[in-house]
Amino acid sequence: MSGIVGIINLDGATVDRQLLQQMTEFMAYRGPDDRHIWIDGNVGFGHALLRTTSESLREQQPCSLNGEVWITADARIDGRAELIEKLNSSIDLKTVTDVELILRAYQVWEEDCVKHLLGDFAFAIWDSRQQRLFCARDHFGVKPFYYARVGNCLIFGNTLNGVRIHPQVSDELNDLAIADFLLFGYNQELDTTTFADIQRLPPAHCLTWSRETLQSKSYWMLPVDGHIRYKKAIDYVDRFKELLGVAVEDRLRSDSVGVFMSGGLDSTTIAATAKEALSKQSKAFDLRAYTTVFDRLIPDRERYYSGLAAEALGIPIDYLVADDYTLFERWEQPLLRRAEPTDVSFLAFSIDQFKQIATNSRVVLDGNGGDPVLYSRGAYFYFAYLVKNLQLLTLVTELVQYVLSRGRLPQPGLRSQVKRWLGIRSWRPTYPSWIGKELSQSLNLRERWEKLTGESAPIHPIRPEAYEQLTAPLWPYLFESRDPGVTGFPVEVRYPFFDLRLVNYLLAIPPVPWFLHKELVRVAMAGILPESVRLRPKTPLVGDPLRELLHQPRGQWREQFKPTSELAKYVNPDALALISEINSHTSEVWLNLRPLNLDLWLQNLENNQNQIDTGEKLCTQKA
Repeated sequence: MSGIVGIINLDGATVDRQLLQQMTEFMAYRGPDDRHIWIDGNVGFGHALLRTTSESLREQQPCSLNGEVWITADARIDGRAELIEKLNSSIDLKTVTDVELILRAYQVWEEDCVKHLLGDFAFAIWDSRQQRLFCARDHFGVKPFYYARVGNCLIFGNTLNGVRIHPQVSDELNDLAIADFLLFGYNQELDTTTFADIQRLPPAHCLTWSRETLQSKSYWMLPVDGHIRYKKAIDYVDRFKELLGVAVEDRLRSDSVGVFMSGGLDSTTIAATAKEALSKQSKAFDLRAYTTVFDRLIPDRERYYSGLAAEALGIPIDYLVADDYTLFERWEQPLLRRAEPTDVSFLAFSIDQFKQIATNSRVVLDGNGGDPVLYSRGAYFYFAYLVKNLQLLTLVTELVQYVLSRGRLPQPGLRSQVKRWLGIRSWRPTYPSWIGKELSQSLNLRERWEKLTGESAPIHPIRPEAYEQLTAPLWPYLFESRDPGVTGFPVEVRYPFFDLRLVNYLLAIPPVPWFLHKELVRVAMAGILPESVRLRPKTPLVGDPLRELLHQPRGQWREQFKPTSELAKYVNPDALALISEINSHTSEVWLNLRPLNLDLWLQNLENNQNQIDTGEKLCTQKA
């Protein structure tokens, strides 16, 4: 959503107005509606506003309620009515902005305000009374937040290249972050970035600067002790529908909304819930589905299933046909340049889809997060938990109920557990031989590879896989990759399945029968989604577009691999031969293409730097 930036000169020097203005203007593409700065001596905030809700029509940032406490925020607050009630305030729910709610929460609870906030947010508050900066990032890291303490400055913002504009922030790279990209596809450390000077505030963390001390700390952890049991099975379904409805409604707050909708169960469920919520409103609305399909390259059936869902829901659907894209298409163009290394092999059609959405809406809903919270292959951990806690009557009762209602025994998932006991791991790629030897040794990369690709000890007693997936660094990486500061389009992606209220509920109810092959959502969508969609098994793509494109001569992707001198620090010269090997396992193909992706990023890095130094009108020379 909006762009935020801030500077504190720790030596007391007055903030350079021109510099702060330039850092703010840099974010105009993500906040095109309004831009303002505020300076109070050695402290300055900048804000580029993107309006996505009716309340934001009266919003202006940076803002203050009393002239003493100031805020710049990229935030969407959920549970607004409940928060107002907790604040014991007579605020008008229809007109109060989210940023005002954050400020009022800070007035009441100060740093503990984050314990009372729900939603997606990244914000910074300057409290002049206490000469304190307080920043926070939401629970799952939907909103990004970066900061750098360099020289006599503390610089922060939610746009990585925007922070890099400051002349004291160097361009020195973080070798471990780059090695993580080569090995795993993204940085595994939640508190670092690709640039050595710039840190990343992890999800569910707050950052405080006061009296020369900078401290980051966690304010929340995903719970493991939730326990909800109802007497009637239908109560589980009704409560799920209620919470999902609230999660979607809180993420709407606009009469023009898109939804990423494949033909799968999660995204169509989000679309159906959004349609129901919008239909309750008296005013007209525009809900539109967006689907990427392959009509020829692979035997893809998403067009068919998504079409059935769209027809049943009565909403228009826009298809983006991906067959004719080539690998690494338009990789050198500014819209495809990324602040951090990423896989650009299919990035062009993702950007084209955001462009498609931006012509109609600034908000798009996404079904990501459904798999971790709604899907389980087996019931082993739950049954083991009941036995361990001597809840044998519960075990027998639930087994009988399951058999009576479904005519079969639940799948226990014993095969996976036996493999665990025997130390048999699922297939995984071998440690790549093309990683630079010196880099590998200096950073102990082989040991890191073994640790991060190995089995981890269960944390949650009955839903360990869900817990592990929800806390994985994959999600903050995904969220940031689709943030407007990265995509280049003023479109905010919202994720109802990552609503904290919904997640807490789903981790607290019994896995059997509700999460065996998404039973809970299948029951909830009865009579709403077409039966062929509702009962469709979880289905990966029938073919692999990457492998098909690698076999095709068009695109000349191999000729694009012309190693830069910087690549030699990270990759051995034999990388080119290995990325040409296209008959290996799909995961290895993706792995062996990363040297090429890194090389393209390094080639673009200089172009990015030129844009930062000169294109965004920064006159100051970089250090």
